[in-house]
Amino acid sequence: MTAGRIGVFGGAFDPPHNAHVALAAAALAQFELNALLIVPTGQAWHKARTLSAAEHRLAMARLAFESQSRVVVDDRELQRAGPSFTIDTLRALQAEHPQAQLHLLIGADQLADFRQWRSWCEILDIAIVCIADRVQLAGDTGTFDARFDGYAGLRHRFLTLELPLMPVSATRVRELVASGAPEAEIARLVPEAVARYISANRLYCGR
Repeated sequence: MTAGRIGVFGGAFDPPHNAHVALAAAALAQFELNALLIVPTGQAWHKARTLSAAEHRLAMARLAFESQSRVVVDDRELQRAGPSFTIDTLRALQAEHPQAQLHLLIGADQLADFRQWRSWCEILDIAIVCIADRVQLAGDTGTFDARFDGYAGLRHRFLTLELPLMPVSATRVRELVASGAPEAEIARLVPEAVARYISANRLYCGR
């Protein structure tokens, strides 16, 4: 994994769900990635709530993506002390793979706050930012394009990822588990192995 296109998909993955898996598959195909790194965040600077223990999120990420070829779960942010910043991960990957073009996968909601990210200009120097934008697929392309008004001369550093609408979120999964929903219902929103792991380890109960 020293050349070609390397995707970087970071997130809490608390838990990883079916939309995460679909996004990974779509990115591999649409951007012709040679590899995709799934990077569970360590101490998330932007998260108000406390994340589940790192070992659980790492284990669930491995279960969620184990069937996808060219996907590697990377635990570097979990091993890093202090807050996790995307720029630190991208700098490290650029040093490890100087001949590769990095593609950073983010959601459309993250684009709205992108200028608040540490060293966002350097992020655009290092990586192509690929936005999974479901609004665009609903036909609201004008609204999407307007989000780039503040990036004069940098529009070429962004790509859009075509992703079908999937009404699932990690928040919703946690709420369902906390409400006592059966494992079978949870398994419709997350990979079955992840649903079993959540049940076996009693994650999200009582939240």
